[in-house]
Amino acid sequence: MSVRLKKFWLAGANGLVGRALLQCLLEDPNAQVDLLLRRPIQILSQGPRVQAHSVDFSRSDLGGAPLPTPEAVIISLGSTKAQAGSAEAFRAVDFQAVLHVAQAAKHAGAKRCAVVSALGADAGSKVFYNQVKGEMEAALMALQFERLVIARPSLLRAAAGERAALGQPDRPGERWALALSRPLLPLIPLAWRPIEASVVARALCLALGQAGPAVQVLESQQLQTLGALR
Repeated sequence: MSVRLKKFWLAGANGLVGRALLQCLLEDPNAQVDLLLRRPIQILSQGPRVQAHSVDFSRSDLGGAPLPTPEAVIISLGSTKAQAGSAEAFRAVDFQAVLHVAQAAKHAGAKRCAVVSALGADAGSKVFYNQVKGEMEAALMALQFERLVIARPSLLRAAAGERAALGQPDRPGERWALALSRPLLPLIPLAWRPIEASVVARALCLALGQAGPAVQVLESQQLQTLGALR
């Protein structure tokens, strides 16, 4: 059994997975998507079914401006410690901003939430990145949405120049890892195989509308399988 969702908040539409999520949501001609952005971005499609809103992710009320009531919220906010500039700045985006969006959505009436986390997320991890992602997941679970879907993708595959086109900085380590793994892709288990943003988006959109447990964690292997169904 599935639920036909029509009204969404989407935070992080300017990112690799976020852009794919927007495209996925708009495949439903009845979907209405409200984009939550730090600042306006011209390249994001807008029209009768897509509206952009400038918000303050550092505030739990997102700045206090009234936003349309959502049925579901999808959060694809994320950075790296190097990109953010410090551990504190990284936590402000990958933990605090994500939590603020979820809190505001729940307060506004959202019953369902989907979030893009990361492979290895664990609040008890000694790896700072994984620890913050795990703490974020725990904080969203505590909000007790009727349904929370957590995606933990492996290394994201981006086409040449795709990140630059989105205004994102180059990630040399990621680029080299993808280049080295490309010849071995068929031999890499799905659990660790690099994954395309469109596959993550399809899996997340599909799972969000399905009946299921209050909290569902989709590891990268499950994302690969579910994302291939559409």
